Amino acid sequence: MPSSYRALCSDFYINQKISVKLDLPRGRETILDLFERIRTTFPTMASFKRYRDELALESSQADEPHRWLAVRASTIRSGTVNPDTFDEGYALHRTVLEVAPYFLSISPLDVEYVELLYGFDLAASGNQDAIVADALLAGSPLGELLGVDHATTIDFQPLLGLLLHTENGAFGGESGPRSDGVEAHLEVKTRSGGATVREENAVGEPISVYVTLRRYEPVTNLKALPSVFRVLAEHAEHLIESHVLPGLVAPIRRAIGPAGL
Repeated sequence: MPSSYRALCSDFYINQKISVKLDLPRGRETILDLFERIRTTFPTMASFKRYRDELALESSQADEPHRWLAVRASTIRSGTVNPDTFDEGYALHRTVLEVAPYFLSISPLDVEYVELLYGFDLAASGNQDAIVADALLAGSPLGELLGVDHATTIDFQPLLGLLLHTENGAFGGESGPRSDGVEAHLEVKTRSGGATVREENAVGEPISVYVTLRRYEPVTNLKALPSVFRVLAEHAEHLIESHVLPGLVAPIRRAIGPAGL
């Protein structure tokens, strides 16, 4: 459960993106009506901000969970930071899927993809690329490259893409393997830079582990969007618990050591 993730990372968050093919309406009344509808359900989301390329509604940074919603030209993005449960982390995203298409006049033909991103931030000082490489490659053939004499690891940010399948009725599906049209991308993002490599005790931005689930299958009915969300969430939770936590997050956390958080 998300509350237990705090022992492994400094921040955990779940973000959603709805990408559309045509530009979204940005009229004053349209956006304000949408944001007022969201605020009705989430009263702490009372801060309206305007940036150069987006309009945003968010709660206070001190709130836990912290929630935000942003509308850009062709995307609707939302996020929940440090939820205690998956359901708490999903509540805003489900509401956005239910109401945003109607306020923003989105047609099923207009939906390009729906995406869920699960992020794990791990505070780490020193050379983050070396930390990640040591955590994930130690004892492997590729890890032998880390033993090159008089060399320092300066860039190690693995990225893996998968096409997921449902097998043997998992996640409530039919028996036998089938594709849900879901892509999963696993990424480790470091932010050392040259300065941190030279200053081993420097503390900057965290190492981030991203788990991104995306579905490109055509949407024939807006009422099907909650079902798309459910499929993405079920795949993500299984992937995180079975592979990402033991295979990525925990090894990196151990490599950082107790001083990391």
